[in-house]
Amino acid sequence: MARPFIFINSAMSADGKISSVNRKQVRISGQADLARVDALRAGSDAIMVGIGTVLADDPGLRVKSKNFREERQALGLPENPLRIVADSRARTPPDAKILGPGCLIAVSRSAPEDRLESLSSKCEIIKCGVESVDAAELMALLYDRGIKRLMVEGGARLNWSLIEQGLVDELYVYIGGMIIGGENAPTLVDGQGFRESFPRLRLDSVERLDEGVLLKWSLAL
Repeated sequence: MARPFIFINSAMSADGKISSVNRKQVRISGQADLARVDALRAGSDAIMVGIGTVLADDPGLRVKSKNFREERQALGLPENPLRIVADSRARTPPDAKILGPGCLIAVSRSAPEDRLESLSSKCEIIKCGVESVDAAELMALLYDRGIKRLMVEGGARLNWSLIEQGLVDELYVYIGGMIIGGENAPTLVDGQGFRESFPRLRLDSVERLDEGVLLKWSLAL
C-alpha cells in the first residue's frame, strides 16, 4: 500500500506519561524542544492528532515561526501543513482551534449526520472506516492527494492504532525532567497493548536538550 512516511513526535515525563491523570496538557518541553517541534511541523505535508488530543488540549497545530512559514511559501507551499483530526464520531467542537482553512477531519461512516453538518462549513470531512476511522484507508487517501510526509502529535490511542497496524516509520520522544505519575495517566502508547511480537525499535540518535533528552527511533518493521 502506498502511504506517507509517518513519524510520531511526542514529549513524555521521566516516568513515561504524556499528560496528567485528568488528561490535561502538561508542559514537558522547554524552548529548545518546542523550536525543534516547530521545525518538524514546517517540514511536513500534514500534521495529525486524535480526537482525544483535540478535546484535552485544543491545539492549533500551526507553524509558529514566521521564518518557517515564509520558507514554505517560497517553495510554493501553504504557510501551514494540512491539519488532520482522526475523529470517528465527529466529536470535534465547532469552536476548536484546529478548524478553519487547511483542516481535514477523518470520520467513520457511522458518524452522526448532525455533527457532520455543524462541522462541514469549517473544515473538509472525509469518511473512511465503518465504526471507527480506518487508518490504513486514510493513509492511502492522504497519499493520493500528495501527502508524502505525515507528522503525528498524538495522543496515546492514535499512536497505538498506527503502530499496531505497522504504519509508523520513525518515533521522536523527548523525555523531560519531571515525574507526573498516576496509573491512569496516558502513556506514550496506550490502546490494548501487545501480548507478543512486540515491535522493535532501532535507536538512531540521542541528544541532550533543555533539561531532558531527545531520542530518535526507527521502527524495525
